[in-house]
Amino acid sequence: MSKKIKILMLSDHAKTNTGVAVQSNHLINGLVETENYEVVQLGAAIYHDDYDTVNVKEGFKIIPINGFGDKDIIRSMLVSYDPDVFIIFSDARFFKHIFEMEDEIHQVCPIIWWHVWDNRPTPKFNKQFYDSVDKINCISELTYKLCSEIVEKEKLNYIPHSLPDDLFYPLKEEAVDYHKKMILGERKNDFVCTWINRNIKRKRPADLLKSWQIFLMNLQHKYKHKDAILLMHTDPYDKVGMNLIEIAKNLNILENIRFSDQEADFQKINILHNISDISINISCAEGFGLSTLEAMLVGKPIVSTLTGGLIRQVINPEGPFVNGVALKPDVTTISGTQNIPYLNEDYVSVENIAKAIMQMYELNKEERKEIGLKAREYVKEKFSYNNMIKNWDNSIKDTLLNWESRYKRIRIEVIN
Repeated sequence: MSKKIKILMLSDHAKTNTGVAVQSNHLINGLVETENYEVVQLGAAIYHDDYDTVNVKEGFKIIPINGFGDKDIIRSMLVSYDPDVFIIFSDARFFKHIFEMEDEIHQVCPIIWWHVWDNRPTPKFNKQFYDSVDKINCISELTYKLCSEIVEKEKLNYIPHSLPDDLFYPLKEEAVDYHKKMILGERKNDFVCTWINRNIKRKRPADLLKSWQIFLMNLQHKYKHKDAILLMHTDPYDKVGMNLIEIAKNLNILENIRFSDQEADFQKINILHNISDISINISCAEGFGLSTLEAMLVGKPIVSTLTGGLIRQVINPEGPFVNGVALKPDVTTISGTQNIPYLNEDYVSVENIAKAIMQMYELNKEERKEIGLKAREYVKEKFSYNNMIKNWDNSIKDTLLNWESRYKRIRIEVIN
C-alpha cells in the first residue's frame, strides 16, 4: 500500500460546535475515509479541561491547544510529525504567527488555507497573507471572485462547505407530527420560522425580533390571528450578545417565541428544521451560513440576505431560481477595524424582513414544499459532500506536485 499523505491542520477543535469546527470534522473524516490520508488536528479556539491527545478514529487525532497556538508549538509539530501538508482553516486574524513563520514551514511542507471573506470591497490588505500560502481553497463564490482580483488563478479553488447526506434530511410525515406535538404542544399547527445562529450583533437577532413583531401585527390585521412561532436556537443570554428575553418582552411577542438554548447534536437540529416551515438568516455579514444549507437539505425554503456566502445558497443562477426569498440590502455600510480597514455590511430593513416572512406564510404548504424540494436538489448537486472531498483530494495532490516550483521565496542580496 502506498504511503499515506500526512496532514497537519490548525483549526477550531473538530469536536466543538462552531461552524469551522463542524466543517473541519466533516473534511477530515472524508479525507481519512479515502484511505489516502492521516490527519493530526491542532484543536484550537477554546481552553480545554483535558489536554490529552484525542484518538477520534484510525488516521484522525486531535491535539488540544490554547487559542491558535504559537510558533513554538508549530515548530514542535513540524519536527515531531513531519507533515506533507499544513492546512489552516479560520479567519486571518488567528494566523498572524503562521504568516510570520511561513518560511520555516515551507522548509518542511506547503500551506493550504480554506478561506472565506464576508463581503466586498476586495481585501487588498490581505494580499501579504495570500502570498504566504501555496493554495487558497475558497469557501464561497464571492470569496473566490474577490481573491481572483489579487491572487493568481492557479493558486485558487472554489470548494464550498458541504454536509454529509445522512445528517440533514426530510423525516416522514408522522415523525414530523410527533415532534411538533412534543416541542410545540398546542401550537403544533402554527406557522414556524426557525433561526439557528449565535446571539451576536452581526446575526441581527434583536432586529429579527422586531421584524417578527411587525409580521405578527400584519398577521393579526389581515388574518385576525397570530398563529405563528419563531423558533430561535441560540442562547438568549449570551454574554457577547443581547438579552433576547427582555427584548421579546418589551416587544410583547414572548408568547410567539420559543428558545432552544441547549447544545444539540445533528439529530436534534434535523428535527428542528423538519418541524419548521421556513428558515431565516438576516446577517449583515455572513461568510457562508450553515443553518440555511441544513434547512435546504431538509427541504425547507429559506429567507436570507443577499450577502456573502448566502448569495449562492438562496439563488440558483442556472434558473435563475430563488430557494425562498432573497432579501436585497436596503443599505450597505462600511465597517472596519485597525486590522480589517474596510468591510461592507448589508442591512435589510425590519419592514422588508417582515414582508418576506409574510410572503412565505401566504404560500400554501404544497407551494412551500415544492420550493423546499427544489432547494434540496440544488444543494445536493451544487454543495455535494462527495464533490467537496474529491476537490480537496485533487487540491492537495496538485499542491504537493507543484508547490516547490511555484513558491516564491523572498531573497535578500547584500550589495557591497
